[in-house]
Amino acid sequence: MSGVKSVDNQVLNLSSAHENHALSDQSDPKLYDDDGRPKRTGTVWTASAHIITAVIGSGVLSLAWATAQLGWIAGPAVMLMFAFVTCYMSSLLADCYRSGDPISGKRNYYYTDAVRSNLGGKLVKICGMVQYFNIFGICIGYTIGTSISMMAIHRSNCFHEKGEKDACRTPSNPYMIMFGIIEIVLSQIPDLNHIWWLSVVAATMSFTYSTIGLGLSISKIIATGAIKGSLTGVSVRASANLKIYGGPSKQLVTFLFPMDTLKSPPSEAKTMKKANLLSTIVTTTFYMLCGCLGYAAVGDLSPGNLLTGFAFHNPFWLLDIANVAIVIHLLGAYQVFSQAIFAFVEKWVLKNCHNSKLVTKEIKVLVPGIRRSYGLNFFRLVFRTCFVILTTVIAMILPFFNDVLGIMGAVGFWPLTVYFPMEIYIAHKKIERWTTKWVMFRVLSVFCLIVSVLSAVGSVAGVVLELKVFHPFKTSY
Repeated sequence: MSGVKSVDNQVLNLSSAHENHALSDQSDPKLYDDDGRPKRTGTVWTASAHIITAVIGSGVLSLAWATAQLGWIAGPAVMLMFAFVTCYMSSLLADCYRSGDPISGKRNYYYTDAVRSNLGGKLVKICGMVQYFNIFGICIGYTIGTSISMMAIHRSNCFHEKGEKDACRTPSNPYMIMFGIIEIVLSQIPDLNHIWWLSVVAATMSFTYSTIGLGLSISKIIATGAIKGSLTGVSVRASANLKIYGGPSKQLVTFLFPMDTLKSPPSEAKTMKKANLLSTIVTTTFYMLCGCLGYAAVGDLSPGNLLTGFAFHNPFWLLDIANVAIVIHLLGAYQVFSQAIFAFVEKWVLKNCHNSKLVTKEIKVLVPGIRRSYGLNFFRLVFRTCFVILTTVIAMILPFFNDVLGIMGAVGFWPLTVYFPMEIYIAHKKIERWTTKWVMFRVLSVFCLIVSVLSAVGSVAGVVLELKVFHPFKTSY
């Protein structure tokens, strides 16, 4: 609780000695922005890549299953509805990046900064806990998702060699450990400004496996000559729409973080609105295509993941490529989310332990193939390594954590995606109570709250079912 409370408006960053120097020398506008930080270079395209990387995870391949639960009428309608809500709320939040003047006002670097500037300190505690707890859970879910794709590669090749009758079981723990080791290395990259290329690669990978999933779905529809599915779907779980708005929820969680990488002019809000619209169109298109075409190909028997659930078995090499793309994408997406936690914790520690050499001292290390030296910081090394180890161990203990993640998604969707952006905007624009706009905001908020509660109930039911067959450190899929 005290950690969340400590988020303040002071500009502090542990990322590098060069950035610390920037805080003390703001004389050159070509090198530094108005807040003393190194000149931001982000564009519409890099911001869009960050958002797409965060939103289009491997969960997009489970949309056929979600559509199967809701049917041909409700499935597409729900996807479009939440796409609109997310795009609208993101636009509201973009207007609140700077307090006061939209061009020269004080920057709100993080989501919690925007809450503090507009709503006061009390709500920062709640927002911070929900936001970072949600991000922590997403990182665990990505660890599990990566291991599933790695296992799918093994099983796909096994089926090809031994036939589909062989169970081809393989433990997930070695793959999770492998993923954790790679993330420990990647997590030492100072901040999001230094990993823009990782988001571009990850976004490319998301298009790769999504396109493969779409291609396999289309080929199956052509081969069978039939469009499967029903108008009302099969009511298996009330949490199906979690698969649909899980991505939009992620978009708002990390929204201001990529926004803080944008160069100006034009204003950050103007650029971010373009990036938001572009990324929403792209992600919604992929959501609709993957959900609808996957459902049309497989019907009510759609698995939780089109590629790892073996809705398709051939060509096996194409499935392998798709699953490799999923792994690469999740490696990047993990960093996009975890960097928000890293920045928050390191900012707090630097503020409270600024006299400690373990926190402030950086050792210059020459890295082969990189022109400039890397600033090795002891606290960053230990904290980020421990964070990755913790998420990996929890993923190994609870391999069914995706159901738990469903609960977290339902709990986090309303406050992070709807309530806080709406309240921040109302306070920022000083919208009076009982005006038409104020009333419409309240109606939308109540509706989304009801959906979140119903989805949370459905996810709890899923966790209860998993607990009946639960064994720690053992794969349940």
